[in-house]
Amino acid sequence: MDALWDGLYRASVWVLPALIAITLHEAAHGFAALALGDDTAKRMGRVSLNPLRHVDPFGTIVLPGLLLLVRSPFLFGYAKPVPVNFHRLRPARMGMVLVAGAGPAMNLLLAYLAALGLHLVGALPDGAAMWAEDNLKNAAVLNAVLAVFNMLPIPPLDGGRVLVGLLPQPLAWQLQRLERIGILIVLGALVLLPMIGREIGVNLSISPWLIGAPVEYLLDLISSLAGLE
Repeated sequence: MDALWDGLYRASVWVLPALIAITLHEAAHGFAALALGDDTAKRMGRVSLNPLRHVDPFGTIVLPGLLLLVRSPFLFGYAKPVPVNFHRLRPARMGMVLVAGAGPAMNLLLAYLAALGLHLVGALPDGAAMWAEDNLKNAAVLNAVLAVFNMLPIPPLDGGRVLVGLLPQPLAWQLQRLERIGILIVLGALVLLPMIGREIGVNLSISPWLIGAPVEYLLDLISSLAGLE
């Protein structure tokens, strides 16, 4: 019974931060695209703060749930990508940069708001204060992870699209060709490479310095800006 309650509590302090972080990340892309001239997302009902508009059954519900069940040290998920016609953006290339960057920027904003919210938990009753504090701490961490992960400079991740918009056209074209396989490259580097390393007895994990170190720096900066240090 204790294990059941522990699992339910763990889920209760992760599900809400994950749902908000993932869906508002996608909504931010839609709002930015609309502001820059592309109404594709609006016509498909995706320019919305309603999480149900952005939920992907597997990525938003099943995957985070499975990670919770196996007591994964991290939680990850994704929403349905917001459709954007980059050719309709004005200005076109800078529009791509701004639309792609809007999602991670939203995650950074949410992480900062979560940190600010920690100042208020002392006004709540003890039980509610602990639950709220765990939600806010998880929200800060999760949003920092999503911001860093999505800004990795490989398409179709947001960082890759930002780089495509900033590079000279010939280099941008070469990088853009990775759009279809980029996520496989990223997952291979972050998941498959460490598995191979464990089999051969060599530490091949790159996530501690590629994601872990930037997330730690971001959280320290956010804590400082929010007056928590």
